[in-house]
Amino acid sequence: MAGFLLRRLASAAAMLLVVGTIIFLMLVIVPGDPAELLLSTGGGSATPEAIANLRAEMGLDQPVGLQYLNFLAGSMRLDFGTSIIDGSSIAGAIALRLPRTLEIIAAGTVLALLVAIPAGTLAGLRAGSGYDIVASGLNALLTSVPGFVVGTLFIYLFAQVLGWLPAGGYIAFASDPVAHLRMLLLPAVTVGLHLATIIFRMTRASVLEMRGHDWVRTATAKGLTRRLVVRRHILRNALGPVITVVGMQLGILLGSTVLVEFVYNWPGLSGMLVTAVEQRDYPTVRAVILTVAAIFILINLVIDILYSLLDPRIRLQ
Repeated sequence: MAGFLLRRLASAAAMLLVVGTIIFLMLVIVPGDPAELLLSTGGGSATPEAIANLRAEMGLDQPVGLQYLNFLAGSMRLDFGTSIIDGSSIAGAIALRLPRTLEIIAAGTVLALLVAIPAGTLAGLRAGSGYDIVASGLNALLTSVPGFVVGTLFIYLFAQVLGWLPAGGYIAFASDPVAHLRMLLLPAVTVGLHLATIIFRMTRASVLEMRGHDWVRTATAKGLTRRLVVRRHILRNALGPVITVVGMQLGILLGSTVLVEFVYNWPGLSGMLVTAVEQRDYPTVRAVILTVAAIFILINLVIDILYSLLDPRIRLQ
């Protein structure tokens, strides 16, 4: 197990280095001078002296190799510099906003797992039944509805018509826990709904496949109870692909929560990225993308470890 962990850690570190290099090069080769573009925002024209001063402030007057090494060294220290818009610490802004985005994703994922795995398992065990037809049909319908449409409908129904929950906004948990959870519920359900449809389909398909294996029929023939066969011999093997899919979707959710945060006016990391892109704040854009990539790699590392615990053969590959 130790060797497996070391290999996976080394692989994750190498992947993070490659991603960081790509992000750095992408912003280097983007056409146009960032300093000139920034100073010309609003239609004004900047003097060569002002452009030269801003380039020096942003470190753009240094050789590209030195900029790259400074970028790597700063990233390893979690020092992403300061925003060129307002001079605030980028790491501080990420530390403030990232937990808010992760909170929505974590809450949505928990809700999705709690609903989709039992529902998908039951549909797989009762394939072709009335329950399976209704659940699969409802799942297909929900899959086709975009998240921002679901969010808009939720706001109309639960905030405007019924008045049960707020339409959006953010209050820190420490200030008012109840108000915070009320504001979190609709964004979390919106994010979790799409994930739940994927988990449902994967769980149903995996359970259906496992039911046909010889070891399941052998376990049943040995007299094990139905519940024991499902828990030990079907679900244990069926959850491997489900965990892999959930891990991949978590990384995708980091990027797809932009619209959800926008709809609910939730001040998370996605909104910070959109604002930085609009204002051409390249250091902030680079830091946010690198942070999202690092989290994606970390999630995949955790998924690999969980997968190896479910199936020890993975450690030998």
